[in-house]
Amino acid sequence: MPRQFIGLVGWIIVTAIAAGIGAMASIDAASFYMGLSRPAWAPPPTVFGPVWTALYLMMAVAAWLVWRDGGFARRRGALALYLLQLVSNALWSVLFFRDHLGGVAFADILVLWVLVVATIVLFWRAHRLAAALLVPYLLWISFAAKLNYSVWQLNPQALGGG
Repeated sequence: MPRQFIGLVGWIIVTAIAAGIGAMASIDAASFYMGLSRPAWAPPPTVFGPVWTALYLMMAVAAWLVWRDGGFARRRGALALYLLQLVSNALWSVLFFRDHLGGVAFADILVLWVLVVATIVLFWRAHRLAAALLVPYLLWISFAAKLNYSVWQLNPQALGGG
C-alpha cells in the first residue's frame, strides 16, 4: 500500500509540474485573453482554472492506474506517451500566452490532440478506467483547439507570427 500511495503522489507531482509550467507561462493570461477579440461562445477566464485543475487531477489518476499495472517497465509506451503529451500541453501555454504565437500554438494543440488520442488507446489496453478518465481532457482540448483557432483568426496582429 505505501508503494501505491507514493506512486499516486508521484504521478500527481509529475502532472503538476506540467500544470505549473503552463501556469507560469499564463501568469498574465486573464488580462491578455480579455484584451483579445473572442467568439461569443468563448468562456470567461474564470472557467479555465477550475476546469484544468479537475482535468489535471483526472490525468494524474489515470497515469497512476496504468502505472499500477506493472510499473513503468511493463507500461513504458503508454506512460512515455502520457509524459510526451504533458510536454505538448505545457508548451501550448508558452506558445499562446507567453509568446503570442496563435498559429504555432494551434499546431501544437493539434499534435496534443493526436497524442492524447494515442494515450487513450494505450491506456485502454492497460486499464479502461484510466482511458475513460482522459476522455474529458480530450473533449476539453478539442474545444480549446476550436477556441485557439477562432481567437487566432480574430486577432492576427496580437497572435501573428504563426
